[in-house]
Amino acid sequence: MIIGLIPARLKSKRLPNKPIKKLNGISLIGHVLKNALKSKMLDKIVVCADSNKIADEAKKYGIETIITSSRIKNGTERISEFFKKKKVNAKLIVDIQCDEVFLSPKNLDKIINFHLKNIKKYDVVIPHSITREKNNKNYVKVISDNDNNVLYLSRSDSPSNFRSNFNGFKRHMDFITFKTDFLKRFKTLRKRKLENYEGIELLRVLENGFKIGTIKMNEDYFSINTMQDFKKAQKLLKKNKYND
Repeated sequence: MIIGLIPARLKSKRLPNKPIKKLNGISLIGHVLKNALKSKMLDKIVVCADSNKIADEAKKYGIETIITSSRIKNGTERISEFFKKKKVNAKLIVDIQCDEVFLSPKNLDKIINFHLKNIKKYDVVIPHSITREKNNKNYVKVISDNDNNVLYLSRSDSPSNFRSNFNGFKRHMDFITFKTDFLKRFKTLRKRKLENYEGIELLRVLENGFKIGTIKMNEDYFSINTMQDFKKAQKLLKKNKYND
């Protein structure tokens, strides 16, 4: 069984009420749900939210919501709360961010298949695209080796092209696969210096000695973190074949 969990909270600092904010007449989380429901690999989708307002949006698409604490600080910890409320036997959990409005169901299936084939190698798998967008700390850059092992994650422009031509950065796309047993453990892992410094919770995985893999996606699309992203998405959304 493969379960998609969508963490969502109203009190986003950069874009308040983000999940229920209307984009071309549909809430952000509505766009994400429409696309996730087209996945051929997901057996179940659940929204993990801090508000009944989000639950009301999910209900429009026939999606179950569990209400989690408003004190939870990040999405990974929010979806880990799912296991306190539900007993499930799942092979993988897919963490899908509620602002990934250009989410491709084909890419969801691609990362699921990749992780299933490498289930013994990786605890977590994150997708990346290649982008030439510089000086934007709102998206995370993935630094990985030739064998798809993630070495580091940073909000800075990394790695630096000190001795070669610039070939773009690996943009961390906002859907992630977890081995179920590992996700259950995530909240118990010790927070360390790099996670606090960069503000990237997945650094907790690397800093505690666990393995993250990555796989390249052909499309380079962005998630909505700021009002600038929101306005950009308004212009692009009509051209996106997954949001018809």
